[in-house]
Amino acid sequence: MIDEEAKKTVLRLFNYVLVVVTMPGPDGGHGYTANWVAQAAFEPPMVTMTAENDSKAIGLLREHRVFAINVLASGQRELAGQLGRRSRTHPDKFRGVATEPGVTGCPLLLDALGYLECRVAGELPAGDHTLFLGEVVAAGVRRTGAPLTMAETGFRYFG
Repeated sequence: MIDEEAKKTVLRLFNYVLVVVTMPGPDGGHGYTANWVAQAAFEPPMVTMTAENDSKAIGLLREHRVFAINVLASGQRELAGQLGRRSRTHPDKFRGVATEPGVTGCPLLLDALGYLECRVAGELPAGDHTLFLGEVVAAGVRRTGAPLTMAETGFRYFG
């Protein structure tokens, strides 16, 4: 039996970097704020990220087989919150967000610190999420700075 309070307390000690995962889709693409991302391999360069099983993103990821990870900068809490909203209830959440298309067709955030564009190499069920493995096919640095973290934003998962 899991001690729910202990589990929440320990998981909230993990200090994640916040990113915006984007993918091609209608009206210039789609995306969401995420923090469960990690480097998975050096050669070939690979990363992992997750998508909620009931999200709009999961269908687009499976259809297009590409995604981009845009690293948010310290101080971009408002942007992280805006893009973290459900597209079902906030279909215009990308309004006013400057992007350009990447080599994969994924929208890339112009105000991010940097980005990785990835081709989906695999996926694995992970409870209420699906874990995607992506091979990095392009990367760019937009500016220097510290990344936005969960600790800075005060955001918390219910977990």
